[in-house]
Amino acid sequence: MLRDVYVRGKYRDVILPMTVLRRLDAVLEPTKQAVLDMKAALDREQITNQDDALRAASGQAFYNTSPFLLRDLKARATQQKLRDDFEAYLDGFSPNVQDILTNFEFRNQIPRLSKADALGQLIERFLDPDINLSPNASGTQPGLDNHSMGTMFEELVRRFNEENNEEAGEHWTPRDAVRLMAKLMFLPMADRIKSGAYLLYDCACGTGGMLTVAEETLHQIAAESSTAATPNTPWSPVPATARCFFWPTC
Repeated sequence: MLRDVYVRGKYRDVILPMTVLRRLDAVLEPTKQAVLDMKAALDREQITNQDDALRAASGQAFYNTSPFLLRDLKARATQQKLRDDFEAYLDGFSPNVQDILTNFEFRNQIPRLSKADALGQLIERFLDPDINLSPNASGTQPGLDNHSMGTMFEELVRRFNEENNEEAGEHWTPRDAVRLMAKLMFLPMADRIKSGAYLLYDCACGTGGMLTVAEETLHQIAAESSTAATPNTPWSPVPATARCFFWPTC
């Protein structure tokens, strides 16, 4: 579907951001109407600072106030109408997701996809029942938890980088190496870790894989020791460097 629109090395400019969008879309779907109702109520009361209320309504650290889900955009009479509605859908995301879209430079791809009559086909492919990027089960497809989603995304990044003759290690660290790093960091001080909240900082977080593995390691320590920490903060890596991908708690 992208073959006649992009050269192979540019597929990632579309597939990576669409993967993120489909995940966010699936996570937000259960609370979509609650967000729209909250948005309407805030507008009626002329409340300008709406971010906290909309996050609470979505149950996530992000939201979308457009009237659309991706599945609403499959059927449009014209390519121009599809493009307009898709751009309105993107504009409806919260500021933190807007940062992600900006870093991906994904809006630059929309005119090209629309002109090639490929935007609708692209959306349909990501809505295929055989591809479930939701944390909840769908039909015969199991849900995809945060860790699995992150692993899948990093595999996409690795493959695209290899196809472009880039060094995979510049963008992706094997999970075994990350687990070893986490254990080297925590195990020597395991008996001194107390129950509470801990901040994990990765100055080049990328997809946040190191943060989730570190969190898992702390949970493992907690299960093995009554005095170990039980992390109680959600996975929300802060933006870092040129590219950052926010995976929600779901």
